[in-house]
Amino acid sequence: MEFDLIGVDSSIANAIRRILIAEVPTMAIEKVYMLNNTGIIADEILSHRLGLVPVRADPRDFNWKEDEESATDRNTIVFKLRVNYKNIKRAGEEKKEFTGGRNVYSRDLVWEPKGDQAERFASEEKRIQVVDDDILLTKLGAGQSIECELHCVKGIGKDHAKFSPVATATYRLHPDIELLQAEYSKEEGEKLVNCFPKGVLETEPLGKGKVKVVVKNARLDTVSREVLRHDEFADKVVLSRVKNHFIFNIESTGAISPPELLIMALEILASKCGNIKNSL
Repeated sequence: MEFDLIGVDSSIANAIRRILIAEVPTMAIEKVYMLNNTGIIADEILSHRLGLVPVRADPRDFNWKEDEESATDRNTIVFKLRVNYKNIKRAGEEKKEFTGGRNVYSRDLVWEPKGDQAERFASEEKRIQVVDDDILLTKLGAGQSIECELHCVKGIGKDHAKFSPVATATYRLHPDIELLQAEYSKEEGEKLVNCFPKGVLETEPLGKGKVKVVVKNARLDTVSREVLRHDEFADKVVLSRVKNHFIFNIESTGAISPPELLIMALEILASKCGNIKNSL
Protein backbone atom coordinates (compact mmCIF):
# COMPACT_ATOMS: atom_id res chain seq x y z
CA MET A 1 0.00 0.00 0.00
CA GLU A 2 1.30 3.43 -0.96
CA PHE A 3 0.01 6.71 0.43
CA ASP A 4 1.15 10.32 0.77
CA LEU A 5 1.95 11.92 4.11
CA ILE A 6 1.91 15.69 3.65
CA GLY A 7 2.64 18.62 5.92
CA VAL A 8 4.48 16.81 8.72
CA ASP A 9 8.07 16.68 9.93
CA SER A 10 10.36 13.76 9.09
CA SER A 11 10.34 12.74 12.78
CA ILE A 12 6.62 11.91 12.52
CA ALA A 13 7.11 9.87 9.35
CA ASN A 14 10.00 7.97 10.93
CA ALA A 15 8.04 7.36 14.14
CA ILE A 16 5.24 5.74 12.12
CA ARG A 17 7.76 3.61 10.24
CA ARG A 18 9.48 2.42 13.42
CA ILE A 19 6.18 1.64 15.14
CA LEU A 20 5.05 -0.41 12.12
CA ILE A 21 8.23 -2.47 12.24
CA ALA A 22 8.71 -2.91 15.97
CA GLU A 23 5.61 -2.10 18.02
CA VAL A 24 2.44 -3.21 16.24
CA PRO A 25 1.63 -6.64 17.78
CA THR A 26 0.94 -9.86 15.87
CA MET A 27 0.45 -13.54 16.70
CA ALA A 28 3.42 -15.81 15.99
CA ILE A 29 4.64 -19.28 16.93
CA GLU A 30 6.58 -18.98 20.19
CA LYS A 31 6.71 -22.53 21.60
CA VAL A 32 7.24 -25.77 19.67
CA TYR A 33 6.71 -29.00 21.61
CA MET A 34 8.52 -31.61 19.52
CA LEU A 35 7.04 -35.06 20.12
CA ASN A 36 8.79 -36.82 17.25
CA ASN A 37 11.23 -35.72 14.57
CA THR A 38 13.16 -38.27 12.53
CA GLY A 39 13.83 -35.85 9.64
CA ILE A 40 17.25 -34.49 8.71
CA ILE A 41 16.62 -30.99 10.15
CA ALA A 42 17.39 -30.70 13.85
CA ASP A 43 14.61 -29.80 16.30
CA GLU A 44 16.03 -26.32 17.00
CA ILE A 45 16.39 -25.39 13.31
CA LEU A 46 12.96 -26.71 12.43
CA SER A 47 11.44 -24.83 15.37
CA HIS A 48 13.08 -21.63 14.16
CA ARG A 49 11.68 -22.13 10.65
CA LEU A 50 8.22 -22.79 12.06
CA GLY A 51 8.39 -19.63 14.17
CA LEU A 52 8.88 -17.48 11.07
CA VAL A 53 5.67 -18.68 9.40
CA PRO A 54 3.22 -15.71 9.48
CA VAL A 55 -0.13 -16.49 11.09
CA ARG A 56 -3.34 -14.72 10.07
CA ALA A 57 -5.01 -13.79 13.35
CA ASP A 58 -6.09 -10.45 14.77
CA PRO A 59 -3.90 -9.77 17.83
CA ARG A 60 -6.63 -7.53 19.27
CA ASP A 61 -8.68 -10.67 19.90
CA PHE A 62 -6.04 -12.07 22.27
CA ASN A 63 -4.47 -11.11 25.58
CA TRP A 64 -0.78 -10.72 26.30
CA LYS A 65 0.75 -13.86 27.84
CA GLU A 66 3.33 -13.52 30.60
CA ASP A 67 6.17 -16.05 30.85
CA GLU A 68 4.82 -17.62 34.03
CA GLU A 69 1.21 -17.58 32.82
CA SER A 70 -0.52 -20.75 31.64
CA ALA A 71 -1.74 -21.09 28.07
CA THR A 72 -5.48 -20.43 27.62
CA ASP A 73 -7.85 -19.92 24.71
CA ARG A 74 -7.58 -16.16 25.40
CA ASN A 75 -3.82 -15.86 24.99
CA THR A 76 -2.70 -18.80 22.86
CA ILE A 77 -3.37 -20.33 19.44
CA VAL A 78 -2.49 -24.00 18.98
CA PHE A 79 -1.41 -25.67 15.73
CA LYS A 80 -0.57 -29.33 15.22
CA LEU A 81 1.89 -30.74 12.71
CA ARG A 82 1.67 -34.46 11.94
CA VAL A 83 3.40 -35.59 8.74
CA ASN A 84 5.18 -38.76 7.63
CA TYR A 85 6.59 -40.39 4.54
CA LYS A 86 6.18 -44.14 4.44
CA ASN A 87 8.77 -46.64 3.20
CA ILE A 88 8.50 -47.75 -0.39
CA LYS A 89 8.71 -51.41 -1.31
CA ARG A 90 8.99 -52.19 -5.00
CA ALA A 91 7.42 -55.31 -6.48
CA GLY A 92 9.82 -58.23 -6.62
CA GLU A 93 12.30 -56.66 -4.21
CA GLU A 94 12.94 -57.97 -0.73
CA LYS A 95 14.42 -54.89 0.87
CA LYS A 96 12.79 -51.47 1.01
CA GLU A 97 14.09 -48.77 -1.27
CA PHE A 98 14.35 -45.32 0.28
CA THR A 99 13.68 -43.12 -2.75
CA GLY A 100 12.09 -39.75 -3.37
CA GLY A 101 10.82 -37.59 -0.56
CA ARG A 102 7.92 -35.59 0.77
CA ASN A 103 7.89 -31.82 1.02
CA VAL A 104 6.40 -30.44 4.22
CA TYR A 105 4.62 -27.13 3.66
CA SER A 106 2.97 -24.57 5.91
CA ARG A 107 -0.39 -25.95 4.72
CA ASP A 108 0.34 -29.02 6.84
CA LEU A 109 -0.07 -26.92 10.00
CA VAL A 110 -3.57 -27.62 11.33
CA TRP A 111 -5.25 -25.16 13.67
CA GLU A 112 -6.68 -26.85 16.76
CA PRO A 113 -9.32 -24.60 18.40
CA LYS A 114 -9.31 -24.42 22.18
CA GLY A 115 -12.13 -23.32 24.49
CA ASP A 116 -14.61 -21.21 22.51
CA GLN A 117 -12.19 -20.34 19.70
CA ALA A 118 -14.17 -22.39 17.16
CA GLU A 119 -17.20 -20.15 17.76
CA ARG A 120 -15.25 -16.89 18.10
CA PHE A 121 -13.39 -17.40 14.84
CA ALA A 122 -16.04 -19.24 12.83
CA SER A 123 -16.43 -16.56 10.12
CA GLU A 124 -14.21 -16.57 7.05
CA GLU A 125 -12.64 -13.19 7.81
CA LYS A 126 -11.87 -14.25 11.40
CA ARG A 127 -10.70 -17.79 10.65
CA ILE A 128 -7.23 -18.52 12.00
CA GLN A 129 -4.77 -19.89 9.46
CA VAL A 130 -1.27 -19.49 8.08
CA VAL A 131 -0.87 -16.60 5.63
CA ASP A 132 0.65 -18.68 2.82
CA ASP A 133 0.07 -22.40 2.27
CA ASP A 134 3.18 -22.89 0.12
CA ILE A 135 6.01 -22.06 2.52
CA LEU A 136 8.45 -24.98 2.43
CA LEU A 137 9.37 -26.07 5.96
CA THR A 138 11.42 -29.22 5.43
CA LYS A 139 11.61 -32.42 3.41
CA LEU A 140 11.13 -35.97 4.66
CA GLY A 141 12.74 -39.09 3.34
CA ALA A 142 11.07 -42.48 3.32
CA GLY A 143 10.30 -43.71 6.81
CA GLN A 144 10.72 -40.26 8.39
CA SER A 145 8.03 -38.37 10.31
CA ILE A 146 7.39 -35.23 12.34
CA GLU A 147 4.87 -34.68 15.10
CA CYS A 148 4.75 -31.51 17.17
CA GLU A 149 2.45 -29.00 18.83
CA LEU A 150 2.92 -25.29 18.26
CA HIS A 151 1.74 -22.46 20.52
CA CYS A 152 1.26 -18.95 19.08
CA VAL A 153 1.28 -15.92 21.38
CA LYS A 154 1.01 -12.16 21.03
CA GLY A 155 4.26 -10.23 20.63
CA ILE A 156 5.99 -7.28 18.96
CA GLY A 157 8.89 -6.97 16.52
CA LYS A 158 11.00 -5.25 19.18
CA ASP A 159 11.21 -8.63 20.94
CA HIS A 160 11.68 -10.80 17.84
CA ALA A 161 11.50 -10.20 14.09
CA LYS A 162 8.90 -12.97 13.67
CA PHE A 163 6.34 -10.68 15.37
CA SER A 164 6.93 -7.82 12.92
CA PRO A 165 3.75 -7.38 10.82
CA VAL A 166 5.53 -5.80 7.84
CA ALA A 167 7.94 -7.17 5.27
CA THR A 168 8.97 -3.57 4.70
CA ALA A 169 7.83 -0.10 5.73
CA THR A 170 9.62 2.72 3.94
CA TYR A 171 9.16 6.32 2.91
CA ARG A 172 10.86 8.77 0.55
CA LEU A 173 10.55 12.48 -0.09
CA HIS A 174 8.48 13.51 -3.10
CA PRO A 175 10.82 14.49 -5.98
CA ASP A 176 10.61 18.05 -7.33
CA ILE A 177 11.83 18.75 -10.87
CA GLU A 178 12.16 22.33 -12.12
CA LEU A 179 12.85 22.86 -15.83
CA LEU A 180 14.65 26.19 -16.32
CA GLN A 181 14.38 25.78 -20.06
CA ALA A 182 11.36 24.16 -21.66
CA GLU A 183 11.90 24.48 -25.44
CA TYR A 184 14.34 22.19 -27.23
CA SER A 185 14.92 20.67 -30.61
CA LYS A 186 13.17 17.36 -31.09
CA GLU A 187 16.40 15.39 -30.62
CA GLU A 188 17.44 17.29 -27.49
CA GLY A 189 13.94 17.02 -26.02
CA GLU A 190 13.85 13.26 -26.46
CA LYS A 191 17.33 12.97 -24.94
CA LEU A 192 16.22 14.98 -21.90
CA VAL A 193 13.09 12.87 -21.47
CA ASN A 194 15.19 9.68 -21.65
CA CYS A 195 17.39 10.92 -18.77
CA PHE A 196 14.46 10.21 -16.45
CA PRO A 197 12.37 7.05 -15.79
CA LYS A 198 9.47 6.51 -18.15
CA GLY A 199 6.50 8.75 -17.41
CA VAL A 200 8.36 11.50 -15.51
CA LEU A 201 8.74 13.92 -18.45
CA GLU A 202 7.01 14.18 -21.79
CA THR A 203 7.28 16.34 -24.89
CA GLU A 204 4.66 18.51 -26.56
CA PRO A 205 5.18 19.45 -30.26
CA LEU A 206 5.59 23.14 -31.03
CA GLY A 207 6.23 22.87 -34.77
CA LYS A 208 9.32 23.66 -36.88
CA GLY A 209 11.26 20.82 -35.26
CA LYS A 210 10.78 22.22 -31.75
CA VAL A 211 9.22 20.54 -28.70
CA LYS A 212 8.27 21.66 -25.23
CA VAL A 213 9.41 19.43 -22.35
CA VAL A 214 7.02 19.31 -19.38
CA VAL A 215 6.95 17.45 -16.08
CA LYS A 216 4.24 14.77 -16.33
CA ASN A 217 4.60 12.88 -13.02
CA ALA A 218 7.50 13.79 -10.74
CA ARG A 219 6.68 11.07 -8.17
CA LEU A 220 7.89 8.40 -10.63
CA ASP A 221 11.40 9.85 -10.54
CA THR A 222 13.98 7.75 -8.71
CA VAL A 223 16.33 10.76 -8.26
CA SER A 224 19.05 8.98 -10.21
CA ARG A 225 20.54 12.38 -11.25
CA GLU A 226 21.32 10.92 -14.65
CA VAL A 227 20.44 14.26 -16.27
CA LEU A 228 23.34 15.99 -14.46
CA ARG A 229 25.83 13.77 -16.27
CA HIS A 230 25.04 15.62 -19.50
CA ASP A 231 26.70 19.04 -19.68
CA GLU A 232 24.05 20.47 -21.98
CA PHE A 233 21.35 19.93 -19.33
CA ALA A 234 23.34 20.57 -16.14
CA ASP A 235 22.26 24.22 -15.82
CA LYS A 236 18.78 23.76 -17.27
CA VAL A 237 17.28 21.35 -14.73
CA VAL A 238 17.06 21.70 -10.93
CA LEU A 239 16.45 18.52 -8.93
CA SER A 240 15.20 18.74 -5.36
CA ARG A 241 12.67 17.19 -3.00
CA VAL A 242 9.59 18.47 -1.20
CA LYS A 243 10.69 18.52 2.44
CA ASN A 244 7.28 17.85 4.00
CA HIS A 245 5.79 15.48 1.42
CA PHE A 246 6.50 11.80 2.09
CA ILE A 247 5.61 8.89 -0.18
CA PHE A 248 5.01 6.05 2.27
CA ASN A 249 4.98 2.36 1.37
CA ILE A 250 3.73 -0.46 3.62
CA GLU A 251 4.18 -4.09 2.59
CA SER A 252 2.47 -6.45 5.00
CA THR A 253 3.47 -10.04 5.72
CA GLY A 254 -0.20 -10.85 5.16
CA ALA A 255 -1.16 -11.34 8.79
CA ILE A 256 -2.82 -7.90 8.94
CA SER A 257 -3.81 -5.71 5.98
CA PRO A 258 -1.73 -2.52 5.38
CA PRO A 259 -4.67 -0.12 6.05
CA GLU A 260 -5.30 -1.82 9.41
CA LEU A 261 -1.59 -1.68 10.22
CA LEU A 262 -1.52 2.06 9.60
CA ILE A 263 -4.50 2.61 11.89
CA MET A 264 -2.92 0.48 14.62
CA ALA A 265 0.40 2.33 14.29
CA LEU A 266 -1.31 5.72 14.58
CA GLU A 267 -3.22 4.56 17.66
CA ILE A 268 0.06 3.50 19.29
CA LEU A 269 1.69 6.83 18.38
CA ALA A 270 -1.28 8.74 19.83
CA SER A 271 -1.05 6.65 23.01
CA LYS A 272 2.65 7.47 23.36
CA CYS A 273 1.92 11.19 22.92
CA GLY A 274 -0.84 10.93 25.53
CA ASN A 275 1.55 9.31 28.00
CA ILE A 276 4.06 12.13 27.54
CA LYS A 277 1.35 14.77 27.94
CA ASN A 278 0.09 13.18 31.15
CA SER A 279 3.61 13.01 32.54
CA LEU A 280 4.29 16.73 32.12
